[in-house]
Amino acid sequence: MRLLSAVLVSSLLLAGCNSGSEQAENNDKSSGSSPVTPPTGQPTPPVTPPVVDVPELDPNVEPITNGSWYRPAPLTTWQWQLSGTVNTSYNVDIYNIDLFDSSTDLIQGLQQSGKKVICYFSAGSYEDWRPDAKEFKESDLGNNLDGWPGERWLDIRSKNVISIMTKRLELAKEKGCDGVELDNMDGYTNSTGINLTNTDQLAYNRAVANTAHQLSLSIGLKNDLDQILELVDYYDFAINESCTEYNECHLLNPFIQNGKAVLNAEYLNKYVNDEAARNEMCTQSKQMQFSTLVLPLALDDSFRISCL
Repeated sequence: MRLLSAVLVSSLLLAGCNSGSEQAENNDKSSGSSPVTPPTGQPTPPVTPPVVDVPELDPNVEPITNGSWYRPAPLTTWQWQLSGTVNTSYNVDIYNIDLFDSSTDLIQGLQQSGKKVICYFSAGSYEDWRPDAKEFKESDLGNNLDGWPGERWLDIRSKNVISIMTKRLELAKEKGCDGVELDNMDGYTNSTGINLTNTDQLAYNRAVANTAHQLSLSIGLKNDLDQILELVDYYDFAINESCTEYNECHLLNPFIQNGKAVLNAEYLNKYVNDEAARNEMCTQSKQMQFSTLVLPLALDDSFRISCL
């Protein structure tokens, strides 16, 4: 059955970008993007259009906070795997897996074993291998993402882009995901070729969060550290990459202070090979009540070290 959804939105305001050089360096390194392999032939339900018109964005829209969706608490355990055959054997609270590449049977099997399932997709970039790639218009697309073949930044002000993302959220609901991780939600701090402002990003990030909540989906804020204070009320948890490496973990404290999980991944080789360095990092992470994993950049389960 079709799922009803709406994007709560009105007119776009202008404001200046507030990201610092250190944050820009981090965004250039990961751009909030995690490596994902093209689909492996697993069947994906067709993506149907939203049943409501997609209106304009409003950076001042109020958060939707009343509902029964999943709200992970600090120190929640998790596994993050976006490529390869998903290893279902970990005794964790959350599995974070790819929306398109994961079958409904996989999602239901994880849930039947007592796990919550967060479904990943990129809401800020175009990926040429996705089944809905042909729905994007050339005018929706910006520069290539450095280091990520087949990806281009999206014009998040586009009604067509917002419509496609609404359909993806509906697909997550149809497949039974408990929540979603939306990647590349900080285009305004990157060289997108689109000239996005921080207000553009704020309006978009708030709109997709409210749409997820209308569908009773939990939603995590991916990176976008500069807007955490303006978004923490809209999001249920945070997902971050390399906050220890870049000395930015303190910026995520508002999520912990609001009883919301911070799921962090670190990639440095020293955390794999140097036990003293890893223990120091993990001690700091646990003191901050973060859920930190040391993972391969490919997120392919070739190794996994948990601080919890």
